[in-house]
Order: sequence, then structure tokens, then C-alpha cells
Amino acid sequence: MKFSYAHKIFSVILSFLVLFSTLSLTIEKHFCGDTLVDVAIFTKTDKCADDIVKHDDSSASIIKMSCCKDEIDVIDGLSETTLNSFEDLDLIHQQVLIAYSYSYINLFEGLPNLVIPHADYLPPTLVKDIHLLDEVYLI
Repeated sequence: MKFSYAHKIFSVILSFLVLFSTLSLTIEKHFCGDTLVDVAIFTKTDKCADDIVKHDDSSASIIKMSCCKDEIDVIDGLSETTLNSFEDLDLIHQQVLIAYSYSYINLFEGLPNLVIPHADYLPPTLVKDIHLLDEVYLI
């Protein structure tokens, strides 16, 4: 009973490990001066009002220098998963694997068919309760 719970917990932990090892994240941070204003994981960060670029009607545009900056942190997950086949192993490793699997499979023998001699026997139908008639009580 404990083995089945431990097996299930271990399976869930391993599945989360595979999920999070292949997950990639991009974290965007927006700073105004030295103050952190916004952090976004799956969306774009909100910009300050100082970041808006102002344009004149003339051909030359006036760009206001901003004290705000953006930082982008990229957390790369595992991008390549390698799948090895049986043919990729050396000859000695193939032989050891075949011998081990053959010996492991032959450890388990099938259970013999149990013969139950009274499987088709039906007990007689009780008409009266014999214990009450004979006044026999278990103490």
C-alpha cells in the first residue's frame, strides 16, 4: 500500500521536473530611474508617461531623453531532447540489456489454477433457526 503511494508521488514529481526543465520564460522589468515600476512574465510591461516620444509638425522630430529603462531576462529551458535507440548502444551493452531483461521477465511465474472442490456446492436452505430452537447461545 505504501509502495503505491510512493510510486504515484515519485511519478508526479518526475513529470513536473520534465515540465519545468523544458519550460522557457521571458521576464520583462521596467525601471524608472532606479525604481522598479512593472514586472511582466507573459505580457509586455506598462510604460511610463515619460517614455512617450513627442513629435512636432515639422520634419525634424524632438525626442525627449528618458530616464526609464527596460530589462529583459530570458530563462531558456531544455531545447533539445535526445532519444537514444537500441541500435545506438555498443554491442556489449546490448547483450547485457537483453540478458537482464530476459532474466527479469523469467523471475515471475504464472500462478497455477487453483482447484476449488466446493465451488458448485450450494448449501441447503434454512427453514428455521436451529440455535433458537435448541436454545444454544454462544457466550
